[in-house]
Amino acid sequence: MGDNTSYVLASQKRNRSDDFDGADAKKLMVQGEADPAAALASARHEFGEHGGVNMSIEASATFTVMEPETMRRMFAGELGPDRDFFIYSRHFNPTVLNLSRLMAALEGTEAAYCTASGMSAIAAVLLQLCSHGGHVVASRTLYGGTHALLSHFLPRTCQISTSFVEVTDLEMVDAAIVEGKTKVLYFESVSNPTLTVANIPELCHVAHRKGVTVVVDNTFAPMVLSPARLGADVVVHSISKFISGGADIIAGAVCGRAELVNAMMDLQQGAIMLLGPTMNAKVAFELSERIPHLGLRMKEHSERALEFARRLKNVGLRVIYPGLEDHPQHQLLKSIHNKEYGYGGLICVDMETEERANRFMSHLQNHGQFGFMAVSLGYYETLMSCSGSSTSSELTSEEKHLAGISPGLVRMSIGYIGTFEQKWSQLHKALATLHDCAYKS
Repeated sequence: MGDNTSYVLASQKRNRSDDFDGADAKKLMVQGEADPAAALASARHEFGEHGGVNMSIEASATFTVMEPETMRRMFAGELGPDRDFFIYSRHFNPTVLNLSRLMAALEGTEAAYCTASGMSAIAAVLLQLCSHGGHVVASRTLYGGTHALLSHFLPRTCQISTSFVEVTDLEMVDAAIVEGKTKVLYFESVSNPTLTVANIPELCHVAHRKGVTVVVDNTFAPMVLSPARLGADVVVHSISKFISGGADIIAGAVCGRAELVNAMMDLQQGAIMLLGPTMNAKVAFELSERIPHLGLRMKEHSERALEFARRLKNVGLRVIYPGLEDHPQHQLLKSIHNKEYGYGGLICVDMETEERANRFMSHLQNHGQFGFMAVSLGYYETLMSCSGSSTSSELTSEEKHLAGISPGLVRMSIGYIGTFEQKWSQLHKALATLHDCAYKS
């Protein structure tokens, strides 16, 4: 098969007694394609045990060897998953490794490995990169769970401190980095929930000048943005969201250099290996079947979000969406995004107070059948939540104010079920009912 030896059918099994000399090749997969969809199409396709077009699920917790010496060599690090040697599924699992190759292709990194949740991916990366007493500089606008990890858990357990900054203020970011002490600059490509777009290339330039590793959470913008191609060292995901698309799976991923991913799987020092946020092989299989149509889904999410944002703005609501020209980072996003996939599937409507936000969401769900009041995002139905009292509730009132999170900020993950005009009719009906109720009161 020439240069495409990585595409060898999985049914062509090697003899488990084969003896390979030399150390493992450390790179799990290298992708050079600039477009996420092209990279996914170029990724290794794993076939089923009996020639099926879909891979077989390797559900085993442990793996056999033909010779005792082989096991010794695996534990010594001489034989590994790149040559089809597996030890135990808390370490590498073939099905999870296949999903990880797809994630590496998606994000344009050398390697990736998948975990049981997005938070476990974030925590494992930070613990791998920061030692006791370390320092992180992070955006002050983050998912509430990540903010709590950085502001409460890591200081208590590891004395890892975090300076929270306005990520759009490059001078503030630069001033917060303590050369020689700061290990990580952490931010979201598109912030949760305010939809602030990070200037990834410039932030990477600031951090790298001082020897700091850049970790970017790209959960809100898969396909839309490619942080690693813009300079980021590590990309993390909650796969539970857009990548899964079904609101039925909890999963995460770490994408980065092969050296980092292998270090995180190291038997003695690896954060993923030793903390054990193991992804189930059956979950990995399901997710591998969904990634090929992620691009199609993201296009539809983005197209509908843009049109809903325009129409909601036209009826007088205060709408926040990076695809609108009045968004502060619209031109920035326009210059760095993967244009085919639009500006993302999330919009925010600021109703100013929590009471008005709750009334707004209640009418959209219960009178217009437009969407559901639920946290999370990336589902085929529209999901709505008042961020300040839900997914950002871990932040104090002062922290929410600094992060720009209004008490009435409604985050909407725009779905794609039904026709667009059908969904707009439902939304418009709910708005009319809301207006009538407000008028009568």
